[in-house]
Amino acid sequence: MKQYFDVLIIGSGVAGLSAALQIADKRKVAIIAKEKIDNTNTAHAQGGIATVTDKIDSYEKHIKDTLIAGDGLCDEKIVKMVVTEGPEQIQSMLAWGVNFDKKQNGEFDLGKEGGHSKNRILHHQDNTGAEIQRALTEKVRQHPNITIFENHFAIDIITQHHLGVLVKRCFGGIEAFGIYVLDIKENTIKTFLSDKILLATGGIGNIYDTTTNPPIATGDGLAMVYRAKGLLEGMEFVQFHPTALFNPNEKPAFLITEALRGAGGILKDRDGKSFMKKYDERGSLAPRDIVARAIDNEMKNSGDEFVYLDATGIDKKVIEEHFPSIRKKCRSLGIDITTDFIPVVPAAHYLCGGVKVDENGLSSIKNLYAVGESASTGLHGANRLASNSLLEALVFSHRAALHIIENANNHSIPDNIPDWVDKGLTPTEEMVLITQSKKELQQIMSNYVGVFRSDLRLYRALNRLKTLYDETEQLYRKSKIFREICELRNAINVSYLVIKMAIERKESRGLHYNTNYPGKLPLKY
Repeated sequence: MKQYFDVLIIGSGVAGLSAALQIADKRKVAIIAKEKIDNTNTAHAQGGIATVTDKIDSYEKHIKDTLIAGDGLCDEKIVKMVVTEGPEQIQSMLAWGVNFDKKQNGEFDLGKEGGHSKNRILHHQDNTGAEIQRALTEKVRQHPNITIFENHFAIDIITQHHLGVLVKRCFGGIEAFGIYVLDIKENTIKTFLSDKILLATGGIGNIYDTTTNPPIATGDGLAMVYRAKGLLEGMEFVQFHPTALFNPNEKPAFLITEALRGAGGILKDRDGKSFMKKYDERGSLAPRDIVARAIDNEMKNSGDEFVYLDATGIDKKVIEEHFPSIRKKCRSLGIDITTDFIPVVPAAHYLCGGVKVDENGLSSIKNLYAVGESASTGLHGANRLASNSLLEALVFSHRAALHIIENANNHSIPDNIPDWVDKGLTPTEEMVLITQSKKELQQIMSNYVGVFRSDLRLYRALNRLKTLYDETEQLYRKSKIFREICELRNAINVSYLVIKMAIERKESRGLHYNTNYPGKLPLKY
């Protein structure tokens, strides 16, 4: 069954929905969501949006902080573009009904997070992402030019390869004509054709055992682009959030926002001693790559499974007004954050690499755009500055929307695109194989490709992964398409890219720390 839309958007977080709202005023848009459109990485974001709004701040300071965090690998032109264009996009957010916390005088109540030299984080208590998701979801559901397909799983990008034409990985040589999509409830595969396709499929957190990402984050968009022979980069730069709540039986891990450290929270060891000054003069507010490695090192040296975040020095009124979700969650586990330390541990959080795109979000595949966490724009470099991700998503979604509208109907879709042929049998009796393979994958990535890496660990991970890949591909070829096997296959594809690019980088930089190449990093690690 073939369906045509002017623009297909895969994903329903802030990147996908903000683009949809801008494009839909001119073109008919379809949004493909794996589950309900409000179940996204965005909805789980706590911290906020970094942008210059205060008179004591400046673009130059925000740019400098971003470049420092990125450890020499940021594209300075892109950094300047995002930082200077960001404030305009904040106005769009306000127009869509997003509420940010304000002081009694009406000015924004700006927070501070690791790596920032000034208070510049717009937030809504400690659930900013949920507030953004709420507002954008309401607007999208009301728009007459937007059709929403919930519980639809994107399987593969339709290119010349599906017509029997072989094209190598290169810029502009491959064209995207649509997406094969699994209707999860109907268990049928649909062919969606479109003039333009925008990927906003989020991150890859669930290739790891411990992650702050919801279960939907399995790198689907990245794997689709890789199989379509599109270009990806920077996959070795996986950011581990330093402070996820230590609660081993809970998935995803509950995030303890960096804003809590910005408000005065201090990282401490089992004896109640602060330790971050040993690693960086900025202490608990050093950039995330440094803090995550420091915590990991402390845990290895002590044998403990976690360290502590001490928020007891923060005024109770500040806790009540700005961190109600964290206080409620901790209280449910018997922890009063106004009097007790919070046990925390690093968890896979954000991918700084992804689909290689230009300043308009256009990928190496013609008519295919990528925005949000699934894109590698050049902003983050080797390490993302806290709360820059939502800003990046807004700026690039706006630019992609304008580019899509300006370049509408610039290519024809072939008449002979085939429907998906699905003759396999669903291996319901073999679900145990998929479940076990997923666990094995997460253990491989967590043990060998985590905060600390080495050549030996990376090659061992690659060898273990090959076995999982062969077994999964064999099962995939025999199976009727269903969500779980597609997610496993995607996660394995993405894990391969992370390992491969980590092996290729013969240095330690930013989020990628290889003990064989300690470089300029402190010897005390």
